[in-house]
Amino acid sequence: MSVLKENSLTDSDSVTSSPKAARVRVLLAEDDRALRRFLEVVLQRAGYEVIPAADGLEAMKIALSSNVDIVVTDAMMPNLSGHEFCRFLRNSQTLSHLPVILLSALERKETSQDAAHVDAFLAKPVSGEGLIECIESLLAGRKEA
Repeated sequence: MSVLKENSLTDSDSVTSSPKAARVRVLLAEDDRALRRFLEVVLQRAGYEVIPAADGLEAMKIALSSNVDIVVTDAMMPNLSGHEFCRFLRNSQTLSHLPVILLSALERKETSQDAAHVDAFLAKPVSGEGLIECIESLLAGRKEA
């Protein structure tokens, strides 16, 4: 057991030491508390600063009052859906530049309107590795542009 603890500490220390990822702030909007906590831990271990939100309305308030670098949002949430939140972000002069990842448990049925509001779709159940790869890809693309 002590070997497992040692390895997991070593692994997370090496991942979180990345100075590039340490500066990136991820707004994570997910109404499922267990999934939100899981994704929060995965992202923190990868070196990201995570700002969690329990629904779209809370996420909107956070986006307006905090400096975030990327948004990960569930599609279906109470108070303000992820789709509505994405439209809000794209229509905002100050927030429209943010990369947005939409998570959905439903089969991906993107319309051209939805596609204009998000940069990436990930199907649930989402893997931590897949989410991190998607974030890194979107952030790298923004830096090149």
